[in-house]
Amino acid sequence: MFARTARLTLRPAWPEDAAALSHAIGHEQVVKMLSHVPWPYSLDDAREFLARPRSGTDAFFLILSHEADYPRLVGGMGFAPAATGGHEFGYWFTPDAWGRGYATEAGRAVVAIARHALGLKQLRAGHFVDNPASGRVLTKLGFRPTGTVEPRHSRARGTEAPCAVFELDLDEDPMCEVRLAA
Repeated sequence: MFARTARLTLRPAWPEDAAALSHAIGHEQVVKMLSHVPWPYSLDDAREFLARPRSGTDAFFLILSHEADYPRLVGGMGFAPAATGGHEFGYWFTPDAWGRGYATEAGRAVVAIARHALGLKQLRAGHFVDNPASGRVLTKLGFRPTGTVEPRHSRARGTEAPCAVFELDLDEDPMCEVRLAA
């Protein structure tokens, strides 16, 4: 699946994206806010991630900005079946893309895909409490805090950290404003 917004293209990740992926995500301040990503993040880590099989009810997108002279990888976003049931939404952006509204713009497209293309009923998400900006993005996308803060392992930190849990009921907004292509 692909999606296009005013400033971004969201597309599947391909094996030839490994170098760009390892460069874009390979910042300690990025990976320490993620659960499953190691630090340091290597080209082999990117290749391994890109080779993972995906199910029919998950989606991961590379996010490319087309504001410059050429498309530039600025982040990744998607959702996958969670071990506890349902689907977990997650994302990351390279540091020089922070504060530009990309997360909200891309998030609206990904939520629309979950809702309209895959017919999911609910998404869960979480953010480490020392990353309040992520909580603000989730709120802009319609996620609601559950009131639960749980310990979640961060591979890059090598320990658990408190994580605020959010949910989004996808039945609440039936309108689709994003152009989608399968």
